[in-house]
Amino acid sequence: MPDSPLDVLVVGGGINGAGIARDLAGRGLRVALVEQHDLASHTSSASTKLIHGGLRYLEYYEFSLVRKALAEREVLMRAAPHIVRALRFVMPHDPSMRPVWMIRAGLFLYDHLARRELLPPSRTVQLAAHPAGQPLKPQYRRGFVYSDGWVDDARLVVLNAMDAAAHGTRVYTRTRCVQVRQEGGLWHAQLDGAGAPGRIRARALVNAAGPWAAQFLRQSLGRHDTKALRLVKGSHIVVRSLFAHDHAYIFQNADGRIIFAIPYEGAFTLIGTTDVEWTGEAGAVRIDDDEVAYLCGQASRYFARPVAPADVVWSYSGVRPLIDDESGNPAAVTRDYRLELVHDGGAPLLSVWGGKITTFRKLAEEAGERLCAALGHAGQAWTARAPLPGGDFSGWIAPSGRPDTDLARFRAALARRAPQLDPATLDRWSRSYGSLAGHILDRGALGAAVAPGLHEAELHYLHEREWARDADDVLWRRSKLGLHYSPAQRAAVRGWWERHAPSGDDGVNVALRRSG
Repeated sequence: MPDSPLDVLVVGGGINGAGIARDLAGRGLRVALVEQHDLASHTSSASTKLIHGGLRYLEYYEFSLVRKALAEREVLMRAAPHIVRALRFVMPHDPSMRPVWMIRAGLFLYDHLARRELLPPSRTVQLAAHPAGQPLKPQYRRGFVYSDGWVDDARLVVLNAMDAAAHGTRVYTRTRCVQVRQEGGLWHAQLDGAGAPGRIRARALVNAAGPWAAQFLRQSLGRHDTKALRLVKGSHIVVRSLFAHDHAYIFQNADGRIIFAIPYEGAFTLIGTTDVEWTGEAGAVRIDDDEVAYLCGQASRYFARPVAPADVVWSYSGVRPLIDDESGNPAAVTRDYRLELVHDGGAPLLSVWGGKITTFRKLAEEAGERLCAALGHAGQAWTARAPLPGGDFSGWIAPSGRPDTDLARFRAALARRAPQLDPATLDRWSRSYGSLAGHILDRGALGAAVAPGLHEAELHYLHEREWARDADDVLWRRSKLGLHYSPAQRAAVRGWWERHAPSGDDGVNVALRRSG
């Protein structure tokens, strides 16, 4: 790092931290991002993987949040057509739950609270004549279909970090910010991590530590006058595919909650989520037997073929750091965010409280506006129309403006350029990397296949450009290949990594800065 101070140090490599770093760097500020583990290690890779307004939040009168989130759906679909796609949801009507008039009124609002150009409106269907009715119990005769979006959440974080780095941000993963103090109008941060400088000075500090946000203020800054966070555990289970069509389901439950059943990774169904108060260490969260039973039981109320705990092939859990609004029901706690800027004559400190993955870009944009004002910087908002890395297909095709059509055309172009790739790998590269796939192909030969569909060239690329530092980074965050591989195949990837992958982050920052 240069001796002169940075403009902003961002602590936290989840979606909010990565998004804020990207926004600030694109405004011309000098930024560093510090993450204690891998990017998207916790909450930001443990979501339901939806870009959605949150239909159920209408019942809690969260109209502002829903409107803001609805408007972001198509912004993100255009920015990252490789990892964000439209998804149709089916809500089977259960007469014992919400009445038809309430559902129709809610869907009318959902259709019209924000402008839509890409997503079709809601409609009512007779399930006996619709493919989504086939896997359901016969008593569910009518359903409601509406639109939202799906996202590869962990890759969304990585792409934001890559774009931040391309604009000059230094990204340090597996690096802890152990102490921070103010002196001489600057923040002085002590860092602990391989490849990171021991100390960084910055004009402003962003606390985007997610579930650790309050703890960071207490332990690293000695501040105890912090907002209260309510930690709520959300768990998901994955089973073999329960249906063959491409729609997802939203199921109403007797306890007033909803769960989703979503087509996942081609061969699976993702079911979630739970809402359970969490008082333990945020990094130690795990699904418990009661949650598995709950998700299986609620899904089995609707599917003709029961879902049992023995069917679960994988599960994951995350802690949502929600603003404590004193709601008695964890499911009713607001998913909106608050930005707290402390600027009382000293160096600015911005803390991020709450939030959901759909609104990360708006959160980052608002954070950028407030920090630029505090620092006297004239940088302008820019991310609303900017593609994320891999989302610009113009070097491969003439874009039509329709993300779904353009992705299919890009895949065909990729197949022509890389005929050695099998169809499954072509699909995965298209949906994971988009035009970034060219960086892998530019290496020349793909090298040996370490596991089915995973070659040495891709592993080197992930290390050099995407901060992958061990096999789990690749198997469970940069991809979900771990779900498809056998234990022996996962072990082969770990063995290759131990033998071949170098350590240190500096090469990543240099490579991304040059490519930007």
